[in-house]
Amino acid sequence: MSMRKEGRPTLTSSAISISSSVAFIITPWTILEQMLLPLATTQGPHWRTRKSSSRSTLRDQMGCSETDLKSEIVSQDALRRTIFPLGELTKDFVRKIAAENRLHHVLQKKESMGICFIGKRNFEHFILQYLQPRPGKFISIEDNTVLGTHKGWFLYTMGQRAKISGLREPWYVVEKDGIKGDVLVAPRVDHPALYRDLLRTNRVHWIAEEPPAALVRDKMMECHFRFRHQMALVPCVLTLNQDGTVWVTAVKAVRGLALGQFAVFYKGDECLGSGKILRLGPSAYTLQKGKNRTRVTPEVSSDSPGLHPTP
Repeated sequence: MSMRKEGRPTLTSSAISISSSVAFIITPWTILEQMLLPLATTQGPHWRTRKSSSRSTLRDQMGCSETDLKSEIVSQDALRRTIFPLGELTKDFVRKIAAENRLHHVLQKKESMGICFIGKRNFEHFILQYLQPRPGKFISIEDNTVLGTHKGWFLYTMGQRAKISGLREPWYVVEKDGIKGDVLVAPRVDHPALYRDLLRTNRVHWIAEEPPAALVRDKMMECHFRFRHQMALVPCVLTLNQDGTVWVTAVKAVRGLALGQFAVFYKGDECLGSGKILRLGPSAYTLQKGKNRTRVTPEVSSDSPGLHPTP
């Protein structure tokens, strides 16, 4: 157990970051109890203490842990009772331990890249076992042309390629209308309708503080965020609202933001917490159309009411 000068207890997230391949298959305590491990495997998580006895999580060595997308909603009470026996080990190092101890069934198991409880089953078929089909239309966001039909808007997520019968060119989901049942699509994987730089979350769950002192003091704070496992961290500015929600303004527009996802916030290597995305700002395509419209009729504003960060 090692101490850090900052004085705040933290735990590394790399221990759970290997969960997709090994950690949940090999019981960590079993490994530690039954075999002699290299010295490196005995490294425990780094802890830091302070008067409040709160804990936060750190990103793992590789900087791409799915743990952050799970631990950011864990309560302080749970974190104080949590131990990560695998410390700061990488997946490759744990596989090496497994190989040295002839745990070949673990080594041969492929990593889960999809929804683990569905497995190799077709996602659409699986979902339609539980939800009634709600047929709708694929509509081009550029000219409102009907391109095809689908069995339910809930089968698609923002940014994914839409399977439209009869079309060779790829089209991508940019918006969904849950009332009409329509799915709006755009050509090209980099279409501006896929990019946004503004979102609002629900009340944020902060891991170590409620909320960070700098954010309380200044009402704004620079940090980073991500909303998908292994995506690169995105520089952003948080604006704190009175109800505990935050506006997140990305320095650069990001692709595929979707309602219901969790925006997870970081300061350096520390995972601060997260908030569920409840509202999205206009896409780059919408803003571009608004600017073009303004050039023709200056009296029409391109601003979208209620979509500007205000405390």
